[in-house]
Amino acid sequence: MNAQEDGDKLTVSGRLVKILVHRREDRGMEVDEWASRCVRRGEVHELVTTDQHDTTTGARVDRVGFLGFVEIAGAGVIDRGDAVLVDGKPVGWVLGFDSCHFPNHYNILIAVDVTLTGRDLGLQPTMEVSFGPQP
Repeated sequence: MNAQEDGDKLTVSGRLVKILVHRREDRGMEVDEWASRCVRRGEVHELVTTDQHDTTTGARVDRVGFLGFVEIAGAGVIDRGDAVLVDGKPVGWVLGFDSCHFPNHYNILIAVDVTLTGRDLGLQPTMEVSFGPQP
């Protein structure tokens, strides 16, 4: 992203609707070229953690932990670098997007130090998720 092109924005929020509890070491996702994605109210997208932090277009992402699916509460823009919080607690930051399942949903790739699953974080349906500028 180019700081000269980006201005202030609203935080995108939603609620967890499905929790996932598995990991993969061979997932084969790829980082999309786009540094941001527009999302609409009511859309459902998958949250995926990774300890691989390469944002290069096409970078392969194999080591992943699955958090779950989030329903977006209001339209907005999710940007690479946004902080990801669940119930107000930091989880990581948006690394990018994988669109292998689009138009059904995006995989929102979340950079973390160690891959995490929904079970690792004790996630439950209805918990609030937010994507916004890092403090």
